[in-house]
Amino acid sequence: MSRYAMGNRWWRRVGMASLLIWVVTTRGLAQEAVEAASAPITTVALETAQAPVSHEMFTVNNTWMMVATFLVFIMHLGFATVESGLNRAKNAVNILFKNTMIPAIGLLTYALIGFNLMYPGNDNWILGKFLGFGGFGIGTDAAGLTSAYNPGYTYWTDFLFQGMFAATAATVVSGAVCERIKLKSFLVFATLYVALIYPWVGSWKWGGGWLDGMGFHDFAGSTLVHSVGGWAALIGAIMVGPRMGKYTNGGVRPIMGHNIPLVVIGVFLLWLGWFGFNGGSVLSAEAGNVSFVLVTTSLAASAGAVGAMFASWLLQKKPDLTMVLNGILAGLVGITAGADVVSAPASVLIGLLAGALVVVSVLTMDRLRVDDPVGAVSVHLVCGVWGTLAVGIWGRGKSFSTQLIGVVAYGVVCVIAALIFFGLVRALMGLRVSAEEELSGLDIGEHGMEAYPDFQGFLTK
Repeated sequence: MSRYAMGNRWWRRVGMASLLIWVVTTRGLAQEAVEAASAPITTVALETAQAPVSHEMFTVNNTWMMVATFLVFIMHLGFATVESGLNRAKNAVNILFKNTMIPAIGLLTYALIGFNLMYPGNDNWILGKFLGFGGFGIGTDAAGLTSAYNPGYTYWTDFLFQGMFAATAATVVSGAVCERIKLKSFLVFATLYVALIYPWVGSWKWGGGWLDGMGFHDFAGSTLVHSVGGWAALIGAIMVGPRMGKYTNGGVRPIMGHNIPLVVIGVFLLWLGWFGFNGGSVLSAEAGNVSFVLVTTSLAASAGAVGAMFASWLLQKKPDLTMVLNGILAGLVGITAGADVVSAPASVLIGLLAGALVVVSVLTMDRLRVDDPVGAVSVHLVCGVWGTLAVGIWGRGKSFSTQLIGVVAYGVVCVIAALIFFGLVRALMGLRVSAEEELSGLDIGEHGMEAYPDFQGFLTK
């Protein structure tokens, strides 16, 4: 994201923003108590949403789940355009290449090992409910009509929908380390992380593991998808180091993206895709539940934009479009954990605070000299944690302490795994491109081509 130089009164501005957030939260909590009684009663917990259905409803459910799969798939185009637009033209091919390979790697590894690692089945747990594995590969009867976990639609639809989620964690990492990481090093890390870590920790909740038994709630992946990628993104950004010239003379030098219209297109593609991301996570086409989840999702995204606008205007003295766009994503990430169990007013508060939080986080990351070109850590990790904890505040029948345990457990394991994988890759292959290659651009150094060959000289200035 674009950055502005922060003056001597930066921390006072942060304090003012924190006070504003506190006031809004306090008022929201009071309002929530009054409006809780009017919360929609059609929304039910994910665990009770599945039941045997008629042939006609089976077809309807399966069709909706396939549509949701298509929407999640298009999110990868959104990630690609956001990330490439927020970075310099000389690295566009490299970024697009990574975002092209990530869903391919994700689906292949999910078919080989991930699906049965994430959903091992009741008889295949190795260490209690901490680790399970149902075997390599995928397969069922010829019609694909058996699914041990989601009987409302086919096994094949189940695999494809869940597989689309798998690659998202690696996509988050890509944004935080772009413009200076070696392509082969990133691809090796992404393959290991999406094949082994994402499905393993995902099994703790969605596969019926130990956190599921505790009552931990993450409807569509604020923690299971976004913070799992966010923790790795944070470790990667620290280990690979900042881009050359980013932090100079004790200050922060903004490195502007080359195509803001492309970023706007990407964010709206992601918002569109989130209708499948969250709406599909109902795991049926039940009208009341799907409709309600789409409403809370959209309200949070809208409030995220507003929260980011006010926070950036207050802290940076000018409204920052890139901050607002990240505010939309922050609201979407924040509501993803509890879209099915919080009321509409609560979804607005969750999104509003996520939008303000992402701005403060982006500026704080720069002060800590953690170079994250697209704000991936702030959007996916910080707001993923916030959204998961928010379920414990506003989610009907949910425990804040249980949500906190889940956040900590995922954080510890993902940080350790990212440190190990990045450490191995750095020792064996190196992480960072040479200074000459970074200056000339990864498109030429890694791929021998340019995204804009007729205008490259102008765009890289």
